[in-house]
Amino acid sequence: MFARFTIIHTEAEKIDEAAGLFKESVVPAFKTQKGFNAAYFISERKAGKSICVSIWDSEEDAVCNEKSQLYQDQLIKFMDLFTDPPYREGYEVIVMSLKED
Repeated sequence: MFARFTIIHTEAEKIDEAAGLFKESVVPAFKTQKGFNAAYFISERKAGKSICVSIWDSEEDAVCNEKSQLYQDQLIKFMDLFTDPPYREGYEVIVMSLKED
């Protein structure tokens, strides 16, 4: 498995708007993509920093998503909210445990 982190900065009062956009637009779009498993929107409200995490079957699936027009279209929806350019990081998932494990 592979995890992609997209780190974004917004004004603190815009976190809920960004989270809503992620939930209503990004998640449904990513669900149509090959290899998609899960998505999380995690924030530090006081800092105006959020981390959008998506989990993929493989790095190849994540990269294909990043290169797709679909990804670019989703990113554009956030442009008016950003206070700094977003950046991405990717990591191999070595250990994963769910509550049910």
